[in-house]
Amino acid sequence: MVKRWIGACVWLLATTAFAGDDGVSATEIRLGASQVLTGPLGPQTVQYGEGARLLFDAVNAAGGIHGRKISFTTIDDAFDPRRAVENTRKLIEEQKVFMLFNSTGTAQTAAVLPLLKESKTVLFGPVTGASSLREGANPYLFHVRAGYASETEKIVTQLKQLGVQRVAFFYQDDGLGKTLLGEIRKASAAENLPLVAEIKVDPAAPDFAAAAVATAQANPQAVIVGTAGLTFPSYAKAVLATSARPVFYGYSVASLDVINRELKDKARGIILAQIMPSLRNTTIPVVAEYQKLLSAKSTAAQPSASQFEGFVHARLLVEGLRRTGRDLSTASFVRTMEGAGEIAFGRFTARYSPQSHNGSDYVELAIIDAEGRLRY
Repeated sequence: MVKRWIGACVWLLATTAFAGDDGVSATEIRLGASQVLTGPLGPQTVQYGEGARLLFDAVNAAGGIHGRKISFTTIDDAFDPRRAVENTRKLIEEQKVFMLFNSTGTAQTAAVLPLLKESKTVLFGPVTGASSLREGANPYLFHVRAGYASETEKIVTQLKQLGVQRVAFFYQDDGLGKTLLGEIRKASAAENLPLVAEIKVDPAAPDFAAAAVATAQANPQAVIVGTAGLTFPSYAKAVLATSARPVFYGYSVASLDVINRELKDKARGIILAQIMPSLRNTTIPVVAEYQKLLSAKSTAAQPSASQFEGFVHARLLVEGLRRTGRDLSTASFVRTMEGAGEIAFGRFTARYSPQSHNGSDYVELAIIDAEGRLRY
C-alpha cells in the first residue's frame, strides 16, 4: 500500500513537472499561437509573424538556442475568442508546444487564461494592451508592449496641452474597442476633457457611412480611433468624404502599412501612438539588428512597423530563453524572467519581477508625413 502511494506521488510530481514542457526536446523549442490571420486585422497580424520569424530564422541559422532550434506554428482564429480557445487547446494538447507566443486580441487572451493555468503553459507577448490583463502578475502571462492605458494617457494629455476641446471617440464594438473605450473614459475624466461623441460600428456589418455622418454632426476637432486593421482607414475615408476635417489619433495596434495603402496621401497628418522605437533611429541596437537582418533577407524588403513589433517580441523572448540556459522548462523560464529586472535594447526597455510581468511602458506619439513615414 505504501509503495503504491509513493509510486502515485512520484507519478504526480513527474506529470506536474512536465505538464507544460513537452515542446522542449534536445533539438527543438516548439512555439505556437492562435492569431487573427484573416479578416480586417489579418494583414497586420501576418506582419507580426513575419517579423518574429525573421529573428527566429536568424537564430536557427546560427545554431539555435543552446543547440535547440525554434519552430513557430500559427492557427487562424479570425478574431473569434471561441476559436482562439479551440486553437490554443489544440496547440497545447495535440501539437505539444512549449510556449504560446504573440497571440492576438484582448478577448482572445482573456479566454485562454484558464488553459494556461490548467496546462502550466506560458503565453509570452500577446498583442493586447488591456489593463485588466496587467493587474497582478499571472505566472503564465508575460507582456512585452506597453498597455493601452499608457497610450491613452499620452494621447489625451497631448490634446489637453494643445487646447483641443472637442474630442470624439470611434471604435469597433468588440473586445478591443470596448477595452479602449474604458481607457479613454478614464483618461478624459482625469484630464477634464469630456468626449463630445462616442461612435461605434458593428464588426460583423460595419456602416462607415453612418459613423461618418455621426462624426460630422458632432463636429470634433480630433477623433481618437480605437480600432485597427482595415477598420481604421475605412472609417477615416468615410469621414473625409463629409465636411468634417478632424485630426485622427490612433493606437499602436493601427497598422501604418494598411493606413498608407488605403488612404495614400490622405494618411498625412494622422497621429499614432507607438510602443516601439522609430525605425529611422538605427542608433538603437534592436532597430539596427532588424534592419540588418531584413536587408540580408531581401535588398528590396521595406521595413514595417508591425513587422518590427513582432521582431522585438521575438527578440525579448530569445533573450529570456538564452538566459534560462540549457535546463529549459516552464518553471525555469518563469524564474529567469521574474529575476531579470530590466532588459534593455537601447532606448527600448522591459522590466519583469515576481510582482509584475508587464514588460515595457515605452510610448511615443508620431505623425505620418507626406512620404507616409512616421515622424516622432
